[in-house]
Amino acid sequence: MPVTVLDPKTALIVVDLQKGIVGLPLAHPAADVLARNAELLAEFRRRGLPVVLVNVAGGPAGRNDLGASFPAPSAEWTELAPELGATEGDHLVTKYSRSAFTKTGLNEWLSERGVTQVVVTGIATSSGVESTVRDAHEQGYHVTVPVDAVTDTDGAAHDHTIARIYPRIAETGTTKDVLAALADAS
Repeated sequence: MPVTVLDPKTALIVVDLQKGIVGLPLAHPAADVLARNAELLAEFRRRGLPVVLVNVAGGPAGRNDLGASFPAPSAEWTELAPELGATEGDHLVTKYSRSAFTKTGLNEWLSERGVTQVVVTGIATSSGVESTVRDAHEQGYHVTVPVDAVTDTDGAAHDHTIARIYPRIAETGTTKDVLAALADAS
């Protein structure tokens, strides 16, 4: 479903755009994804809308397949990409699972601010972003994904999620579509 409208209380959730992840081999250039996220961040901040910056610092306890694919994170590895220009007004979330909602208090933080819709961006399309999108949908938020502001380490997984998963649970479009919807919301 294409981007139709953004609610007056829409939050931007930027997932895992951190030094250790943007430096990985990706399906789309990290610089392009970061630039689109910077555009969205600037406009959400300018409008006084909630901004959530998420990083991942480990995986959930118990058996899982993260193993060797998830390095022991250092402070530098988990540091947010400087292109995001984190500000004091941003809400920072450190997660230890795929979804930004799992055991982070994010749902409560958004609810306290009257947020009814979220725009979700970041890396990886088929993992952290998808899990966050699914959880947001399950929590009852209207969800929008600008598909040019996400990427993945696996191009086929990225394409599958955008073509098969997101259309079932979110509106999708481009960064320009989201910016136009923000302008229309004024």
